[in-house]
Amino acid sequence: MTSLRQLEYLVTVVDTGSFTRAAELLHVTQPALSHQVRALEKGVGGPLLERLPRSVRLTPMGRAMLPHARATLADAERARCAARQASGLEAGELQIATVYSVGLGVLPSALRVWRRERPDVDVTLVEFRHADELRDAMAAGEADVAVGPVPPGWDGPVRELGTEEFVVVLPIDGPREDDGTGVVDLATLADCAWVHYAPGNGLADLVDQACAAAGFQPRAAVRTEQTAAAPVLAAAGLGPALVPANVLPQGFPGRVLRPEPSIRRTLAAYCRSTPDPLTSAFIDVVAGECTLGSAHGNR
Repeated sequence: MTSLRQLEYLVTVVDTGSFTRAAELLHVTQPALSHQVRALEKGVGGPLLERLPRSVRLTPMGRAMLPHARATLADAERARCAARQASGLEAGELQIATVYSVGLGVLPSALRVWRRERPDVDVTLVEFRHADELRDAMAAGEADVAVGPVPPGWDGPVRELGTEEFVVVLPIDGPREDDGTGVVDLATLADCAWVHYAPGNGLADLVDQACAAAGFQPRAAVRTEQTAAAPVLAAAGLGPALVPANVLPQGFPGRVLRPEPSIRRTLAAYCRSTPDPLTSAFIDVVAGECTLGSAHGNR
């Protein structure tokens, strides 16, 4: 029967790329580590690792098993924390996964409220570039809850939090594309070089789709990995940028226009299984803050 220890040994060997380094990290002898990995391979019916002269690599069977091994270990750790919390030995721990833009625009206010209400709960925040990466990480059990765009086809619990609105940022002293209305047709910006996002950033897809709907393909003056950098670069005159309205601080030194038609996406909190009371409480806090953000706009 496969044991948690065997799965831990497999994951550690993969992460370190070496049986020797893995044995040192796990404080076991290399023969003992090798024996447990061979026992795991025997139990699953085939080789999981290919032993190379200076490293190891996963076999196809190993690549198939690795995400499940990580998810099992993560679930076991959360079970341990839950038991210790119930016994009064720990105050609790919450693991949150999100995408860059949501981590910048939505979660800070929610985490401020959460910290004020539950100062003894440790929070780990893991951020990803793309909603697909976030979904894969959540499926692999890398967090208690994910906060981001609604994941298509998700099997677990999903709670919609609210709608995120996008705005166009331009320099304060640039041409008046909006004619003073505060609204801009994206098609009027077709000839501009844009402040775009790096291909790995999920907002790059959103910008391309919005511009395609307006009848053009955006030409990039500069591409950035960081959501926070895009409005700053746009305000500096490098080109228009499409950004979530909630990432802009009060007093932002740029011109902020609403695109016509409006560009929005629905955000959600989702889990692999029914959330425990701590996770449910956090989801309630985020939902409340998203509602406030929708009502008051850019805060």
